Amino acid sequence: MSKKKSTPKSKSGVQVKKDAKGRFWLVPPDGGAEQGPFDTKKQATDAKGALANGAPVPEAAATKAKGKKPAKAKKPPKKKKLSAIDAAAQVLSGSKEPMNCKELVEAMAAKSLWTSPGGKTPHATLYSAIIREIAIKGKESRFVKSERGKFAAK
Repeated sequence: MSKKKSTPKSKSGVQVKKDAKGRFWLVPPDGGAEQGPFDTKKQATDAKGALANGAPVPEAAATKAKGKKPAKAKKPPKKKKLSAIDAAAQVLSGSKEPMNCKELVEAMAAKSLWTSPGGKTPHATLYSAIIREIAIKGKESRFVKSERGKFAAK
């Protein structure tokens, strides 16, 4: 017959309990403050033994703050890419005459401001975005429709 290892009962009555995240806590029977969390059951039972002897709970065994993870090193922010409509606004602001959307897409690619991510009709998408901005923003829009299919900067 095999014997199971049992944790020695302490006079304090503190129990070791495991939560849903797999961490161990020291729980007093009177509903007092829990201590922990501990990463392993051995750390929790060692802390329980120290508590029964009247010593404070070892800090090295307990995780410092409840629920807090160590801070990760922050990466420098990536340079944000220009959208097609923002690039079109830049191209039109530098241009003296109105342009249609096909010309705008070609000029944006030539100036390395924006390139199509592989779409078949980027000019149609740009046209739709410009018309939508004019309709929504009205007088605050960056674009003006000068003639059929051509836009200029304000």
